[in-house]
Order: sequence, then C-alpha cells, then structure tokens
Amino acid sequence: MSEAGGTYRQLLFTTSASLAETLSDALMELGAVSVDATDALAGTPDEEPQYGEPGMAPKAWTVSLIKALFPPELDPMLALHEVCEALGEPLPEAQVEAVPEQDWVRLTQAQFSPMHVSPRLWIVPSWCEPPVEGAGMLVLDPGLAFGTGSHPTTRLCLQWIDAHLRAGARVLDYGCGSGILALAACRLGAIEVLGVDIDEQAVASSRFNAENNRCQATFALPDDDPGGRFELVVANILSNPLMLMAPMLCARVSPGGDLVLSGVLERQADEVIAAYRPWVELSVWRCDEGWVCLHGRATGPAEA
Repeated sequence: MSEAGGTYRQLLFTTSASLAETLSDALMELGAVSVDATDALAGTPDEEPQYGEPGMAPKAWTVSLIKALFPPELDPMLALHEVCEALGEPLPEAQVEAVPEQDWVRLTQAQFSPMHVSPRLWIVPSWCEPPVEGAGMLVLDPGLAFGTGSHPTTRLCLQWIDAHLRAGARVLDYGCGSGILALAACRLGAIEVLGVDIDEQAVASSRFNAENNRCQATFALPDDDPGGRFELVVANILSNPLMLMAPMLCARVSPGGDLVLSGVLERQADEVIAAYRPWVELSVWRCDEGWVCLHGRATGPAEA
C-alpha cells in the first residue's frame, strides 16, 4: 500500500532486550530515518527505569517498544520482514501508522518558551529572545538530554537551589541531563560544579550549554568522575535508581552538606526516605503536580 507524497510511516512493534539494538540498527541500514526504543511496560508497575553506577552500562528494557520512522517511498513492513529473515528471527506482530511530514524542529521548539522558574532564575531556550537581562538568565539547548525546566521535578530542584544554595559551595549534579541544575548552581554562587551522567549525549549537551552560558563546570561519565565530596549533592532521576544509589550519593555529601533528591512521586516518598535513613534523614521539602523534592543534611559540621 502506498501513501500520499509527503506522508511518512511509523513502524511499531515490541521485541526482547537481546534483539532491540540489532533490529534498530538493521532498520536504519534499510532506510529508516529514525528509530526510537522505549520501555514497552512504561506506565505500569513493571516499568523499568534505566540507570547506572560507575562502571555499569545502562541496561536494555526486558520488553522494548520499537518505533521506526520511514520515508514515503519505503515499505516499513517489507523492511521488517527482510531484517527478520536475515537474522533468522520470527516476524513480530507490528503495525504501521501514517505520520504527515512536518517541520519537526519548529514543532519541537514550539513546546518550549522562556520560563521564570524561581525568583532569580529564567530558563530561556536558545532559539528564543531573552525576556529580561541579568545574571539569573540561563540560555538552554536541551539537545537529546532531559532538563528544560518545564518538568515539575526540575523546577523543584531549581527552586531549592535558588532558595538555599550556600555561597561558595561545591556542587555535584548526579544525572545531570542537559546540565540545567549544575548551571543554575554556577549562576547562583557555587565555586565548583561537577555534573555526572551515564549518557554521552547528556554530557555533550551539558558541556555545550556550559560554554554557551560561560559557566565554569565540569561534566563527565561515571567512569571519568573525579570523585570528592560536595556541600550540595543533587540528583533528579527516578525513585528506584535513587534508592539503589543511596550509599554512593550519601558518601559524596560533605559533613554538614545538603542532599536534594527529586524524580520521586508523592506516593514513593516514604520508601525513598527509608532507603536513605541509615546515612541522611530526608524529608519532603516541597511538592509540585504529584512530585516531591526531598532534602536532608549530612551529619557533622559543614566544611569551611
């Protein structure tokens, strides 16, 4: 079946973790213009958030939902059949959806506009005109990384940093995404800032945003993390990886320093607080649209 000129077609099917990357690469070789793999169980109790610790590669989802976008002249089902035949794998159940051709860049950019996220901070997409001038302006290009300031968890962390960051503090942003929290800390008085992420694209995006904002910050993959302790450790990830990383994150907080966590739903707060109790006593600092920001202070006097 052919589609009208200018109409792209999206192929959707699920596959196992062992085949997701192989099938995605093969579809790209046969002409797919993009392939996206996500957790097929997202939004269910069996959702599998991806995370990693130093020395660990991110895991594939047990069941991956593959979305492959094809130009009008190619048949997505034929491409999938060729790939499965070449690999000796059974043909999965699949469906094809029509996707009218659009200005994807303009549509994506239209989702974001300048945001006054806290009393001293404006987040301005790189394609927008700044609404005001001043030291509290961050020009941001999220690229492929999470962190534009629009999500409640990011806003909560930005608001905490604005309200409570100590002048001259050293800051660790673990799971830095676009670098937005690290760069906000730079803007608001931190003297040393380190951002760590398991995603190479996130690290690249953070470095670009730091240079664009003339912020002095270091960004690294976990294996290149220089270590050290910080007066503020902030992690905006998800509840499951946050609980697993509790010993590591707490060990990075200086005595008397602050630990700020988000990416946690209100119903998950007690469980996360319990996971950190052996090291840091956390409490809910603020809620926003069903999400919470947790804060705690490490025992011992603050470092000079």
